Amino acid sequence: MFEHLSKNLEKAIKSLKGQNRITDINIAATVKEIRRSLVQADVHYKVAKQVTDAIKQKAIGTDILTAVSPGQLFTKLVQDALTDLMGGKHAEVNLTGNPAIILVAGLQGAGKTTLAGKLAYYYKKKNKTCCLVACDVYRPAAAEQLKQLGEQLSISVYSDPMAKDPVIIAQNALKEAKQQAVELVIIDTAGRLAIDEKMMQELQLLKKTLNPSETLFVVDAMTGQDAVATAQTFHERLHFDGVVLTKLDGDSRGGAALSIRNVVQKPIKFISTGEKMQDLDLFHPDRMASRILGMGDVISLVERAEQIYTEEQQRKLSQKIRSNQFNLEDLVHQVQQIKKMGNIKEMLAMLPVMGKTLQDFPLDEGLFGNVEVIIQSMTPKERQQPDSIDQQRKERIARGSGTSIQAVNQLLKNFNMLCKTMKKIGKEGPKFTLFGASKK
Repeated sequence: MFEHLSKNLEKAIKSLKGQNRITDINIAATVKEIRRSLVQADVHYKVAKQVTDAIKQKAIGTDILTAVSPGQLFTKLVQDALTDLMGGKHAEVNLTGNPAIILVAGLQGAGKTTLAGKLAYYYKKKNKTCCLVACDVYRPAAAEQLKQLGEQLSISVYSDPMAKDPVIIAQNALKEAKQQAVELVIIDTAGRLAIDEKMMQELQLLKKTLNPSETLFVVDAMTGQDAVATAQTFHERLHFDGVVLTKLDGDSRGGAALSIRNVVQKPIKFISTGEKMQDLDLFHPDRMASRILGMGDVISLVERAEQIYTEEQQRKLSQKIRSNQFNLEDLVHQVQQIKKMGNIKEMLAMLPVMGKTLQDFPLDEGLFGNVEVIIQSMTPKERQQPDSIDQQRKERIARGSGTSIQAVNQLLKNFNMLCKTMKKIGKEGPKFTLFGASKK
């Protein structure tokens, strides 16, 4: 989403390279270009001016350390300004109550029902018992969609097809949740294509009756400044606790994500970057600022990996790598695990430099498709002992996988290179690899 903005900011900051210090003269053009970049990204002009004025005020006359160039210092100033714009620090989700209640609200099409499922998945991973409640009595598919998500996640779903009052449905669901000692109840509410009085009154009554520990407003990040205006209207009536930005994997300009916090004075608490249940992350303003400036977000990538890999899996894998026993069976398993982590391009964008290097490369889940099908066409012995694969075996594997001998050769070549790299990194004790993670 922020690719265009990232390119423009990088271009603006490059103008300071080669300068000895930051002055009124060399800062003016840079600040002007940054302001233009923010406005083009759909950030409101007044907000963009506020940010760039703050950058300019801090930058002019700042002493440059010998080891730090003006461009590097200015990058840090822009990062700090973007972080402040998006809230400064991560805002915790309030889960007090017995059970805790999260009320999900927003316009139709923003992704509320999917978000409810993602929240349940997220907190189930944190060992909380959850229940989803279908309170959208107007869209027939909403309750069915929630049921399907519940079955997929093995999470209970409360719905009442005969009831037409969402307040009664929610109250009955809450009684049942208390009886079953459920720790977290997530309530999916109805939306409209546009804000109307009936919807707002219904949401207000639900909030007043249930007194939820957290009310989250779900907003489609691709709607730009309309999203900000909608959030402002909702907040005036509902007084929500936080915002969830969905569809951040889209190709819109991203201004809503940058300015919504400034306008409604409520924190962004989650961001959603895809359709899979694991495509939900806590929002950290500093990490997002780093990603916008092409500096990556390794910590978020590690946290996402930790949802997939257990400590025992990491330990066994590390042991195999160190003892040079990593084989093709392990590789295909790792490919399957990586795919569970979410969109490949989105993940690589979290790595410093890598995101910029591959931003125009057509990365998708099909990238690993041939790897899986080729390895699955091998015998157990061939997977465990790749060196045993001769020309005749390669021809058979190519026929069985519907690929070519060249594709098989390329896979084996890449595998050998990977093994050498992992062996080298294993000796150095990496802080992070895609095949195991550590935040130490």
